[in-house]
Amino acid sequence: MSCSVCIYIPNISILFSSPPSLELSIDPFLALKQHYPYYHLRKSCRGNKTEVEECEEGKQIMASSDKVVETVIVGNYVEMETEGKPKGMKSKIPNLFWHGGSVYDAWFSCASNQVAQVLLTLPYSFSQLGMLSGILFQLFYGLMGSWTAYLISILYVEYRTRKEREKVDFRNHVIQWFEVLDGLLGKHWRNVGLAFNCTFLLFGSVIQLIACASNIYYINDNLDKRTWTYIFGACCATTVFIPSFHNYRIWSFLGLIMTTYTAWYLTVASLLHGQVEGVKHSGPTKLVLYFTGATNILYTFGGHAVTVEIMHAMWKPQKFKAIYLIATLYVLTLTLPVAAAVYWAFGDMLLDHSNAFSLLPRTPFRDMAVILMLIHQFITFGFACTPLYFVWEKAIGMHECKSLCKRAAARLPVVVPIWFLAIIFPFFGPINSTVGSLLVSFTVYIIPALAHIFTFRSATARENAVEQPSKYFGRWVGTYTINVSVVVWVLIVGFGFGGWASMTNFIHQIDTFGLFTKCYQCPPPASAVSPPPHGHNATAAAPLHHPFNHTRRP
Repeated sequence: MSCSVCIYIPNISILFSSPPSLELSIDPFLALKQHYPYYHLRKSCRGNKTEVEECEEGKQIMASSDKVVETVIVGNYVEMETEGKPKGMKSKIPNLFWHGGSVYDAWFSCASNQVAQVLLTLPYSFSQLGMLSGILFQLFYGLMGSWTAYLISILYVEYRTRKEREKVDFRNHVIQWFEVLDGLLGKHWRNVGLAFNCTFLLFGSVIQLIACASNIYYINDNLDKRTWTYIFGACCATTVFIPSFHNYRIWSFLGLIMTTYTAWYLTVASLLHGQVEGVKHSGPTKLVLYFTGATNILYTFGGHAVTVEIMHAMWKPQKFKAIYLIATLYVLTLTLPVAAAVYWAFGDMLLDHSNAFSLLPRTPFRDMAVILMLIHQFITFGFACTPLYFVWEKAIGMHECKSLCKRAAARLPVVVPIWFLAIIFPFFGPINSTVGSLLVSFTVYIIPALAHIFTFRSATARENAVEQPSKYFGRWVGTYTINVSVVVWVLIVGFGFGGWASMTNFIHQIDTFGLFTKCYQCPPPASAVSPPPHGHNATAAAPLHHPFNHTRRP
């Protein structure tokens, strides 16, 4: 007589048959228990029959099969969450400040990374766009940025699921955007994504360094901005000691608090200052200025070049989908009041003053805002540079090194070109628009939308997708329609018109001030007899009691 053994697991029934000679063998049960650790089997022999029944614990686990299936489909996030939790009293305090991976950590990272120095240039963009266009572009690009961040999260989960089904272990490896493209679409997509992403993050770090020198000048003008760039370049190089985005927990929290203070200081101070005498709000006046301002806002809400790294630092990355949208909504509560209030108070004067700090009189409150913004820019420099550190580590084979000091030493060469470029192009404000049109447009808008289209172009891929599009987006048809609209809009308006306008403006800065400018838009020396000519983004004369952002060539 043969013996039948039936083992039940969620949605699966496996029937094993064995000959009488193996009737009393326990090895099959041990093997099954090792393969299915969640299910505890009980063996009972009744005469010539062998019966395997589920224990009570097995029934409870089957009742929560949805959670188990989610874990299998989207990766071993439960294990990652356990690893992220402190195990003893000694590790609780360091982990509280140092090791983050929750939904809240991801939200703080996204919001903090979006709204650093660009907050100071948005009034400048409003003077180029006009009040109505400025508000509409902020709302529009905020939603568009949230959509492409959602697409990136979908592609990350799809990639990671496929790899984990192949038994790939990511515990000592940080997944990056170019690897997602490589795994889903091949090496050509990887190469394009890597080139755009690294170049954008490189210039994103450059912009933070330029902003540090521009801001500190309003507190201490004994040194020129180039010298301050040298100093802050050395300070920002210390970010090589921050291992990964897990370790930005306290920094992202503090950075957002600091920028929140700065935003509301600028808003309240502008309203209390009131409109300057003879204020004019003539924007938009020229197409070149209009599209330059629009691409700066495109850059503002295109900070999700580090989305994949932030997701990978989460204990449960599948919960990221709506985080960027919520972060964007908070950022809009800061950017809209600041840009509207400062533009209302100073109007067309902002065309010659790309940094909003330059138009407000020096007070202890302003000094505090400058200092807090400087600290946040240091944090944002780390956000932009950390993915570059990862790429460099992988290129030289140091990514899985356990020694923090060795990894830090290996990362230092990444900081050198950033330092050098910040000294060559110190054009705070115009450089944002240039980076936005030429790099952000592809890195965080066009490439993610196209990657989503091509990844799920076949019916089989759509049917087997880990994340199905929501009915609120119109399922696959609606998703494809939105993606095509994003690609067409950004390609024509962002890259086409925006690229033309921002490059025209950028070349004008080089012609006016030259490369390696010692002190970009600094007040003229007291011995100056006549003010420089007034033109778009050139500098006008100013009363001596205001630290206006005027131009002085070395």
